[in-house]
Amino acid sequence: MVEMSVAGIALDAASRSPIVLLRDPSGRRQVPIWIDQAQAQNIMAGLTGQTPPRPLSHDLMVSLLELGGLSLERVVINTIEESTFRAVMKLSSADGESSELDARPSDAIALALRTGSGIWMLEEVVADASIAVDAEADAEDQADFRRFLDGTSPAELIRNLGRARQDATLELEAEADAEGQAPEDGEPGPDPGGSQAPPDAGP
Repeated sequence: MVEMSVAGIALDAASRSPIVLLRDPSGRRQVPIWIDQAQAQNIMAGLTGQTPPRPLSHDLMVSLLELGGLSLERVVINTIEESTFRAVMKLSSADGESSELDARPSDAIALALRTGSGIWMLEEVVADASIAVDAEADAEDQADFRRFLDGTSPAELIRNLGRARQDATLELEAEADAEGQAPEDGEPGPDPGGSQAPPDAGP
């Protein structure tokens, strides 16, 4: 396994969707994971160490873990299924018992940043999904995304997220109609976690 670090948040040039960038210790490979705007804010808060007036959901999760006598040892992004990353959280209790919980990578990363826990990825996942590092482009993307967040209110972020999910659902229905197969009621659409691998990801 490879211990990754959060290089920052960038924006997809085409869709303007946020991406969390995980970088390997050599600094030569990084893995982009597509997320939504709310998750990007949670990760950014963990990166900058911001303390909100009232706890965000991931701050509350950390408090609940502490009250339950549990500590987050590390998170592991262990596979890609249907272009979606999967992760587990490794937990330990006060009496030394270990357990695992499935989690979206975005949630796992946000918690790891708040607890100082390691973020690990299987080597085969890194090899499949990593892209070449362009430090100058990374810096420009991160600055662009920070400007976007600074100029957007929480209410606007929620409205944008709702519109993005609606657009994704309409696109899925249109594709199904084109294939002559209308989606059944309750059929899941795109992962709201947005923890997706790049469509052309390769070694």
